[in-house]
Parts: sequence; structure tokens; C-alpha cells
Amino acid sequence: MKVTRSLAKRIRNAGFEIAVDQAFASVVDYCSEPRRDVAGTWITTEMKAAYSDLHGAGLAHSFETYLDGDLVGGLYGVSLGLCFFGESMFSLVPDGSKVAFHVLHQQLSAWGFDLIDCQLQNPHLESLGVYEIPRADFLRHLDANPLEQTRRGRWQLD
Repeated sequence: MKVTRSLAKRIRNAGFEIAVDQAFASVVDYCSEPRRDVAGTWITTEMKAAYSDLHGAGLAHSFETYLDGDLVGGLYGVSLGLCFFGESMFSLVPDGSKVAFHVLHQQLSAWGFDLIDCQLQNPHLESLGVYEIPRADFLRHLDANPLEQTRRGRWQLD
């Protein structure tokens, strides 16, 4: 994870609070809202229901960013073994999703995760240090992923 000087300052001084798995449905709802310059969304009602089921089974998780008690950013994804598959993120304030990603990265590193799959390369994720790996390397990660180590249930920050 690449933390710029300005992001580090915002993390220290902006007064953000981070929670995990406290507002999963709200995070998915915010993520499903259409983006600027993009028509529609892939997060349909059926997809929301599927992710809700995965959350209920302890496999889908959200990291939420709060400011003055209001949800202002976050992300969600699916955890299998020691891999986290990020699905979507949103931000209502500058760096709201970046702060959530930073905490996600720190927590997953502490738990021994070795892969965060962001699925789509884009400038926003590149600014966080995300990089593309060859498909063969990705498949090797999946083959070596110890599914029996899947952390089920609601997550809490250490």
C-alpha cells in the first residue's frame, strides 16, 4: 500500500473513524449508486441480495469510514482463505475510500493475508499502490490459498 504524505496527514488529522461489518448493507447501497460519467451499475438488486447472503454466512465484509458519526466512505468484498476479493468502494468526502482501504490493508496484513484482488486496474487504485499481476501468478495464489483458514463471521479490528 502506498500512503502519500497528504493521505497520511488526512488519516492522522481528519477525525475519521473506521468500523468493520457494522453497515454492510449501507456500503453496498452506496457502491451501487451510478458513478459520474458511467451509465447504470453492475450492483443490481439480485447482486445485493447475493452479497447480503455472503455477509450473513460470514464471507463478505465491509470496511466503513465515518466522519462525525456519518458514513462517508467504505468498501466491501469477499474473503476466502487468505485472499480478499474487493468488489466495490465509495467515497462521499475526499479520501473516504482510501482511508478504508488503508485500514483493510493493515488488518489483512496483520492476519497474514497475501492477496487483495481489486479486479479492475484504475488510476484511483494505482494511487494506492495496486498493481496488476500476470494471470498465471494470480492462479498460483488461488491454488495455494488455504481455504480452511477462511475467517468466518463478523470481523473486528485488532
